[in-house]
Amino acid sequence: MYKARSAYGAKTLAGRYYTDEAVYRQEIECIFRQSWLCVGRSTQLTQAGQYFLHESDGESIIVVRARNGSLHAHYNVCRHRGTRLCATESGRFAETIQCPYHAWTYALDGRLLGAPTMSEVDQFDKQDYPLHSVAVAEWEGFVLLNLALNPEPFATTFAPIIDRFQRWGLPELQVAHTVEYDVQANWKLIFQNYNECYHCPTVHPALNQLTPYRNSNNDLEAGAFLGGPMAMSQPNGSMTMSGQVCAAPLAHLRAADLNLVYYYTIFPSFFLSLHPDYVLVHRLERINPARTRIVCEWLFHPNAIAQPGFSALDAVDFWDLTNRQDWQMCELAQQGVSSRAYTPGPYAELENVPAAFDREYLRVMG
Repeated sequence: MYKARSAYGAKTLAGRYYTDEAVYRQEIECIFRQSWLCVGRSTQLTQAGQYFLHESDGESIIVVRARNGSLHAHYNVCRHRGTRLCATESGRFAETIQCPYHAWTYALDGRLLGAPTMSEVDQFDKQDYPLHSVAVAEWEGFVLLNLALNPEPFATTFAPIIDRFQRWGLPELQVAHTVEYDVQANWKLIFQNYNECYHCPTVHPALNQLTPYRNSNNDLEAGAFLGGPMAMSQPNGSMTMSGQVCAAPLAHLRAADLNLVYYYTIFPSFFLSLHPDYVLVHRLERINPARTRIVCEWLFHPNAIAQPGFSALDAVDFWDLTNRQDWQMCELAQQGVSSRAYTPGPYAELENVPAAFDREYLRVMG
């Protein structure tokens, strides 16, 4: 399946993009407060009143399921004197959201319902003081937020992939296992690493045996969504320690999908790895220019999870090994790009997707 490709003579980014605090602050304003960010799964909010907090770049957002089933997201800030409304990471509101300071009370959709004694204030109107809301979307069972004041509609931004993954039945899948990693590397190094298999023969001998590094055929090679399929060397297998599937094939997969694994990066916050029997999600949360928290979730169909003797460990152990190999390389890369001796080097022909990531990153940064 190897497809000739080219990095178009591109070179890697300058070191300051991985280390400079000013660049990091610019990323917050130009990228992370303007983009649709994956913050969790819809299955975290199955009942009216259920919520979780999303904390990022000094902001706290309440994501809550309303009584009519719709999702809402609000800044965790009372409209009275700015008090944090909610301090618990997740839970369930009974009926309303109430400020612990002066008992201003809000509906789950953000409307101000009650403000004690404020009727004594001339011209005070509760309609003027709803919670400050944040754009929220549900897509393929994921919850996404956009903190921009006037965000581009989700359907417009995600148009290139909005229906691409339907045959995996992602909304039905459940999290069977979660692992969190603390990686001492810039978030872009992690994106670039995921987007190429040039390093696989050296760094990932087990992975390279299951998917030889030239068995790729990227079908998205520009813009915010990058990646494509890789052919597995073992027919009807999967990316596991044994090379065998650990569950029945997902949903409505085509016959060809049973011998492929699909890898996609979704700028700027998560990765999708779609296997015949499960889906792996990497969700990135930046901590500082040289540190990134990564939440990995293994998603399986609930019917598979319910089977006697089901275990996700064959898949979990394989990717935990692969992840840790990657994180070690990303940390070494972070150390290297922090040196004054580092200068941008040429991308290999097999690194056209990291080069495409760099172009999209620089475009968004302006």
